[in-house]
Amino acid sequence: MLYGIVAFPEKHVQDFANSWRRRYDPHYSAIPAHLTLREAQEWSDEELQLAVAHLEQATAALPPFTIALDRVSTFYPVSHVLYLALQDTAAMQRLHEAICCEPLAITASKYVYTPHVTIGQELSADELHDLYGNLRMQSIHISSKIDRIQLLYQTDNGSWTAFQSFLLRG
Repeated sequence: MLYGIVAFPEKHVQDFANSWRRRYDPHYSAIPAHLTLREAQEWSDEELQLAVAHLEQATAALPPFTIALDRVSTFYPVSHVLYLALQDTAAMQRLHEAICCEPLAITASKYVYTPHVTIGQELSADELHDLYGNLRMQSIHISSKIDRIQLLYQTDNGSWTAFQSFLLRG
């Protein structure tokens, strides 16, 4: 089964992101607005058990924290993605590093980890540039407490649902 690890921001951040995602993110109905901590991967039952034990241990040592989203950015030209960017990524980077080690180590990542909330993807180049030009001029100042992470699995219809939540207890 395919599993992934995310942090869901608070509802007001999801609502803000979803106001754009409804139209510009084809994955809008498959998963709520989120910050990916570890890309999806196929795991056996044994790998899943190791992952759950690791996540229990990792989250026990990490305290909750607050993120601030302050602008729209893009991954262009690598990919046609628009996203809400974090003002300071240090806390999310620490969380990512604590999760992506030991049994969940990523051996060959395609990208440098950049915590973000996607608001548009699979856009044409023209649409991406038009939207980015308009959105980057907007003043954005929203924050969210991150106090838990979720281990998700992909269902047969392609949507994602929670397998287990882990509170940050450090």
